[in-house]
Amino acid sequence: MTGHSQDNQDGAAALARRDLFRSLATVAAGLAAAGAVNPAIADDNSQGSGRVRRFIRQVSNARIFDLAPVWDENSPIASVNPPYSMFLNATHASTRGAFGDGGKLSFTSEIQQFSGQHGAPSIDAIGHIGRDGKLFGGIDAAAATSDTRGIGRSGVGANLDITHFPNGRLVNRGVMLDVARFVNGDLTPLPQQFEITGQHLERTARAQRVDLERGDTILIRTGWGQYFTPNPALYKGDFSPGPGVDGAQFLVRAGASAVGADTLTFEQRPPLFGTPGTPSFQVFPVHMLLIADNGINIIENYFLEELAEARVYEFLLVVPPLKIRGGTGSALRSFALVPGPDRDDDN
Repeated sequence: MTGHSQDNQDGAAALARRDLFRSLATVAAGLAAAGAVNPAIADDNSQGSGRVRRFIRQVSNARIFDLAPVWDENSPIASVNPPYSMFLNATHASTRGAFGDGGKLSFTSEIQQFSGQHGAPSIDAIGHIGRDGKLFGGIDAAAATSDTRGIGRSGVGANLDITHFPNGRLVNRGVMLDVARFVNGDLTPLPQQFEITGQHLERTARAQRVDLERGDTILIRTGWGQYFTPNPALYKGDFSPGPGVDGAQFLVRAGASAVGADTLTFEQRPPLFGTPGTPSFQVFPVHMLLIADNGINIIENYFLEELAEARVYEFLLVVPPLKIRGGTGSALRSFALVPGPDRDDDN
């Protein structure tokens, strides 16, 4: 294939992606703004109904990338977070016949000890991290969590819990910067002690021919998603690659609305900056810079291997946190959509 032909195909693919993003964003925004079914849309003969049907066809034809690994009691959890557990409090054996119906109905249910920092992926609420006693916007961190029912239940900082994740970011343009491929030339994971700098991110975007736009959700692939299930001890160990402060500053300048990665803590681990015992010393400096200073959500534990194998770097990203009042974060069943095979029926 000639370079010219490849450029034409790349351009056509980019145009198709933009058309899909524009269509999905426009219709989704319209439906969200309406808050209910508009009579014009409900009329089968109306123009509105036709637009919705075209939208459904486009979404149904999209290729979906599931970005969530399976979560269970063996999944890696950061040591600063509570443990996870689950057990069935009712089984089909114990409930069959419980209602005097001759054993027709049975059901099962479970009890989980679950945290906003559990799940794969999981998203941090803006109120999850503070700096110098303040949350994003200068809100008093201690006051915001003085009521242990959750962030803001005291009446201070309620807008920083996970229920206030903006509707406009539930469906957003996503960009994956495959730093592991850029550095290694293949799908091999980055080394344990590898700091991703702003230059790495900028050069990766250029190599992928992807333009970063303000408001994007930017995902960083380190390749460590390969370890999540087969080697959780390594995945949650003392060392892992990720952006340092320089890389985080690049993301802020790029105008990211949210960021994510395929590691336990997003930022390089150990998450330290400066010299211990000096005023410059910081723990989780990237979390403070992004969340507390700039109001940028962080998403951890993404599975990005299928996107990397397909060399898909731009997509429509769905990020649906649970609306838990006062929650410090939420598990996600996040996925990416890109245009599927061409179809002739555009009517």
